[in-house]
Amino acid sequence: MVTRGFSSGRKPPTDADARIPPGQYLEQGFPVLSAGPTPRVRTEDWSFTLKHGPRPIKTWNWTEFNALPLTKMTRDIHCVTAWTKFDTAWQGVLVDDILADAGIEPPTAFTLALSFDGYTTNVPTQDLIAGKAMVALLYEGKPITPDHGGPARLLVPHLYFWKSAKWLNGLQFTERDEPGFWELRGYHIYGDPWREQRYTGDP
Repeated sequence: MVTRGFSSGRKPPTDADARIPPGQYLEQGFPVLSAGPTPRVRTEDWSFTLKHGPRPIKTWNWTEFNALPLTKMTRDIHCVTAWTKFDTAWQGVLVDDILADAGIEPPTAFTLALSFDGYTTNVPTQDLIAGKAMVALLYEGKPITPDHGGPARLLVPHLYFWKSAKWLNGLQFTERDEPGFWELRGYHIYGDPWREQRYTGDP
């Protein structure tokens, strides 16, 4: 029974609330967070290499990579520092299309993302395929700026954003789940925002 003039003090959840993982807040801007200095990679110097262990499978230069099928993806993103940004609009090459151009199926269950500055992060291969992830080349229709990881960054929007490696220059298939830069420093090996997998030991 509800008595007039009184309420429980709780508001019914909104659609926006349902899109924000536990412990996150909605961010209208786009904060810049990096592990070190921002590399300035010219597109004429950029390349992307697909590897199986240390063995290169195929390498693309900027022109060759941009000739691959381009896909648009609009997704919410979630940073481990607790902000969530809605409806970020990206365009790039799906990991599926990279594999197709290389003529291979994923050879292992684990992948390391490799960056120009030496940064690495591990992602299960299943989280990169079936349309789940891309190498992004544009943000909101424009080239990605260096501070946000341009000219190309990984986009794995369903995991915490540190998994979407900036300044990407390769993906390496590995036989085991090898921790990357932040994972070696205490971040969770997987990083699911809906389970609040921020740090080692989180469920």
